[in-house]
Amino acid sequence: MAQVQGHCDPRFAKLKALFEKKIANDEELGACMALNIGGQTVVDMWGGWFDEAKTKPWETDTITNVWSSTKTIATFACLLAHERGQLHVDDPVAKYWPEFAANGKEKVLVRHLMSHTSGVSGWEQKMTAEDISDVPRATALLAEQAPWWEPGTASGYHSASMGHLLGEVIRRATGKPMKQFVADEIAGPVGADLQIGAKEEDWPRVSPIIPPPPLPFDLSKMDPNSPVVKTFGNPPMDARVALEPHFRRADMSAINGHTNARALNRVLAAIPNGGSVDGIKFLSPETIELIFREQSNGTDLVIGMPIRFGIGYAIGGGCTAETLPWLPSEKMCFWGGWGGSLEIMDCHRNVTFTYVMNKMGEGIMGNNRSKEYVEMVWNILKEQE
Repeated sequence: MAQVQGHCDPRFAKLKALFEKKIANDEELGACMALNIGGQTVVDMWGGWFDEAKTKPWETDTITNVWSSTKTIATFACLLAHERGQLHVDDPVAKYWPEFAANGKEKVLVRHLMSHTSGVSGWEQKMTAEDISDVPRATALLAEQAPWWEPGTASGYHSASMGHLLGEVIRRATGKPMKQFVADEIAGPVGADLQIGAKEEDWPRVSPIIPPPPLPFDLSKMDPNSPVVKTFGNPPMDARVALEPHFRRADMSAINGHTNARALNRVLAAIPNGGSVDGIKFLSPETIELIFREQSNGTDLVIGMPIRFGIGYAIGGGCTAETLPWLPSEKMCFWGGWGGSLEIMDCHRNVTFTYVMNKMGEGIMGNNRSKEYVEMVWNILKEQE
């Protein structure tokens, strides 16, 4: 059996036991989790298997595709560029990317892209997974489109398009493609094993994801002109595309980050911890406060669930508390990835929890496993308050 390894503070022994149980009963295949409190790593655990055939264990340096958990890094990059004065979240996108103003998008702001409220949640033209991996062409198509709803009035999850949109803003504003900006300005300075896409020399340590059960809604029975179908159905996504070279090579910061829980935690712990990681300053308190500026608080036009978005992340309270009652409800921001990976930044307690796995579960907002881990962590934290 592939044992759970790493560090776990004795206060969280129950969390380790739960993780061990889920690996033993095959709920988990391979996974990792990390917990940071007040700038200190108190949990950094990994265990289970690298592959479905169980030929080798998940190791300390195993990485995998984390789908939309990548968005937590893409928006962090935008906040960092804002912090440095390279862009401003309240500026029109067209200030940096003039072509984007086409078809009534001249008033779309950078923060609209960061909060899924721009109306550009997908592609008008029929696309394949290979088409969106051709990032320059796919990005140019988004610039030509009209928004699917009035920008700034509601969120509609920018499932794959967010990476192309924010990637182009970062490229125009900083001179670096998103992949390079993340490597040079975020992952590199703090030694985080995190990349957009995956370099070919790292492919041997990329754990292949195990596809999930089908999504809980049948797109074929829905209005083909609805944002739901136009976003999730174009391109139709088969999770196995994550194994394709074209996918791994692309710069798609909405869906193809390759990393693990430790590396995500290393970066994102800056948010509750005043903007710094081990003395390396990323964000000021003023920039962190931008995350909690509410941009929408209602039913998301694509996900179909009530969710509250700030600038860059979903935030606690409001309708999020009704939809995801197992999340902490105080000052908190979060997101996750298809299949169950999850990142929670609790600014009330200065706590960051991250979880990454290879066996995808049902749903697009956490899975049953991540929900149980989160409930256990915050129950323990609340007992100690």
